[in-house]
Amino acid sequence: MSDPIMSAPTMSDIATTGHVPRTIEGRGPWRLAWLRLKKDKVAIWSLVVIGLLVLVAIFAPFFAWLTGHPPNVQYRETGLTPDGLPVGPSSTFWFGTDDLGRDVLVRVAYGARVSLGVGVLATMLTVVVGVVVGLAAGFFGGLVDMVLARLIDVVLSIPFLLVAVALVSITGPSLLVTIVVIGFFSWASMARIVRGQVLSVKEREYVEAARSLGAGDLRIMFIDVLPNVMAPIIVYTTLLVPVVIVAQATLSFLGLGVEAPTADWGGMISTAQRYYRTAWWFIAFPGSALLITTLAFNLFGDGVRDALDPRVDRLIGR
Repeated sequence: MSDPIMSAPTMSDIATTGHVPRTIEGRGPWRLAWLRLKKDKVAIWSLVVIGLLVLVAIFAPFFAWLTGHPPNVQYRETGLTPDGLPVGPSSTFWFGTDDLGRDVLVRVAYGARVSLGVGVLATMLTVVVGVVVGLAAGFFGGLVDMVLARLIDVVLSIPFLLVAVALVSITGPSLLVTIVVIGFFSWASMARIVRGQVLSVKEREYVEAARSLGAGDLRIMFIDVLPNVMAPIIVYTTLLVPVVIVAQATLSFLGLGVEAPTADWGGMISTAQRYYRTAWWFIAFPGSALLITTLAFNLFGDGVRDALDPRVDRLIGR
């Protein structure tokens, strides 16, 4: 917002001070949130780390070109010891090799594609379904709210891991199945949050004004109500991404993620269990990548939550 919130300077003000006093500009909630976020060094550095991880995922083929090691090629002569064990980090294999003689660095980079891709796509599916269901339940109320609220309760009561393992076991491991399964079991929490927020704002004056002007229900829901409940949606979305990444890694760890030989962090950690005493790098690098990714998203989500919380008392520099 750029409208001044104080009166324009008078001629006496200019004569007294010798200069035109600077007017104070109003700041909307989103601009204030951005100003708070910029002052949160932990959140900003977390965002930088997330950006670097995205670049690693995008340029994974560059790492394969740089090292000369495609992600699924087995180097049994140079990538394994005479005893058939992985070789450690060296000038040839910067992060060492895995149990089949493949380059761990390249596979970690390609694994970032899987983890971040599933994290983003499954989160988008969760947000879309959860927001639509939550909006409908909170806005229409009555029978619609009762049915959708009970559906939310049913989904939340289902043990995610057991049912996910059963479904993936039946359909077979694949990236699409992983995204759908995680999205199906994650939307209910988003819907419950949105429903509660909509119930608190649907009777506000601006909603009644829009209704009195003849606006339809869909327009009121998505134009008047949804923008006013976006803050908790954004916060929950940023905190949901690491949860989804860990869920995908868990399924892969159990052998129910992506199909081999596709590289992903959960599958690498699972295979490396047998070699952690003799080949620490095999489990250390994909494990560190998973830890750094989830930690960065969690810290950034905390920063976004604090920035969007109007009760946070912070000094905003002018």
